[in-house]
Amino acid sequence: MPRFFVDLTDASPGETIKITGEDARHISLSLRARVKETYTLCGKDGLEYLSEIENIDSQSVTFVIIDKKTGTSEPSVKVTLYQALVKGDKFDEIVQKAVELGASEIVPVISARCVSKPDGKTLEKKTARWQKIAKEAAMQSGRAIIPTVGDALSYKEALEKIKKCDCGFVCYESEPHIPLKKILEETKKGAVTCGFLIGPEGGLSDEERKTAQGMGIPLASLGERILRTETAPLCVLSAIMFYSGNLE
Repeated sequence: MPRFFVDLTDASPGETIKITGEDARHISLSLRARVKETYTLCGKDGLEYLSEIENIDSQSVTFVIIDKKTGTSEPSVKVTLYQALVKGDKFDEIVQKAVELGASEIVPVISARCVSKPDGKTLEKKTARWQKIAKEAAMQSGRAIIPTVGDALSYKEALEKIKKCDCGFVCYESEPHIPLKKILEETKKGAVTCGFLIGPEGGLSDEERKTAQGMGIPLASLGERILRTETAPLCVLSAIMFYSGNLE
């Protein structure tokens, strides 16, 4: 059943909600929806509202809420991906796939070896595009919320956020590091927040490695193979979902 995200909190059956703009045009023109058809509307409260079209035109769609329930598609662990900025449109795909795999938030990080270091205005435009990609991926994959694409952080700022997580680590391809499996055993012990950082194409500098270690943040190994920066976060997210029981 098609789903759309709306600005709705704790609504009750019988209440109406109007959708306008791009989503309304998609429902009326692309989906060719009709009065009495039912859709799932996802509110900001994580609830899913089964709703029926009461009125529709090319500019707006009015729904009446039939029923509501707690969304079941959200993972039990809240995962934040801190991803170093990468070249080209790789970040677009990272955002899309991370949302599909269950990430709650994706935060761009500016690290020492980032080739892409856009200025403030350019980065603002990119972030808006990434948020739109996150919304589309959430709709496609049946998420109950739209994951957030946060404002870009420095490497040190990202580490400070990671340190506060129940399970936090930095992926690092060289010694010294700890097997990811050992770190993720923590997700079996009731961890509800997880944050991890992936470096750019050139990896993390030795100074950045020392900074993470100095803050007591584990360095995680992803095995003997060297993964591309756009592949690594998907590997880690899949592993987190597996170890936390969210692939059952």
